[in-house]
Amino acid sequence: MKYLHTMVRARNLDETMDFYCDKLGLVEVNRYDSDAGRFTLVFLAAPGDLGTAEKDASPCVEITWNWDEETYSGGRNFGHLAYRVDNIYDTCQRLLDKGVVINRPPRDGHMAFVRSPDGISIELLQEGESLPAQEPWASMENIGSW
Repeated sequence: MKYLHTMVRARNLDETMDFYCDKLGLVEVNRYDSDAGRFTLVFLAAPGDLGTAEKDASPCVEITWNWDEETYSGGRNFGHLAYRVDNIYDTCQRLLDKGVVINRPPRDGHMAFVRSPDGISIELLQEGESLPAQEPWASMENIGSW
C-alpha cells in the first residue's frame, strides 16, 4: 500500500491556488480538466516531494474544483494537512507577511496551524527538535479555530 493524495474541494480555484502555491509554497505537478464532468483536478506537492510526485502524483494534495458553483462546509471536520518545515518561525512570518492568519501560533517552537481559503486546517511542524520559544510568537493568542 502507498499513500497517494488527499483531496480538498475549492470554492474558488484562483484563491485556493494562491494560498497553496504562492503562500504555502506547494508546486503544481499535474492538472486535468474534464469538460464532460465540469471539473478541474490540480495536484500539488511539497518541494521536498517533487521527485516522486512528478513520477506518480504522490504524495500530493489534490485540489478539486467543480465548475458549477457549490457551497462546501465542514472544513474543520476534514481534519488537516500536515507539513514539516525547516524553521517554524520563518515559515509563519512568511505566511503572515502574505496576509495569512496564523490561527494557532508556534508558541512552543514546534507547531502552528493556518487555514486555506476553503477552511482546511494546515498543520506546520518544526523539523527535528522544537525551536526555543521566541517573541512575538510566544505571546500570541489563538485566532479563530484550527
